[in-house]
Amino acid sequence: MSCPAFRERSLEELEGERWPDPSADATGLVKAVHRLRRRPIGSLAAHELRRLIGQNVGLQWLLPLAIEILRETAPEEAEGGFYDDDLLSAVLTRGPEVWAAAPEMAREVKKILATLQDLSPYIQPEAEEFLRSLPGDL
Repeated sequence: MSCPAFRERSLEELEGERWPDPSADATGLVKAVHRLRRRPIGSLAAHELRRLIGQNVGLQWLLPLAIEILRETAPEEAEGGFYDDDLLSAVLTRGPEVWAAAPEMAREVKKILATLQDLSPYIQPEAEEFLRSLPGDL
């Protein structure tokens, strides 16, 4: 996933599927997800990745990017103490079937969690549930 060519393409291009425009009365979330699917994935900020991942959109392409961001930020965040991150929350709360299909990414998230000692009380239960849901060999 580190190939720059992937980062220059949108989810629509990567998945080969263009969603129809949302209806005029669609929620802001629906409109944002549709808009973000059209942008190159490498241009998405952490909060935009969180939004898409939280909606289970483009996980195959976006989880590796999110994990990369978390891997880069976790050591610095661990030094600062209390860790509360919406992107981490979005990643941790994907269903067990996602991690069963991508054990290498699950292992990476597990390593990231191991570096974080003072998780927010809001994220701690999510981290515990994520770890409980992993197969024993991870």
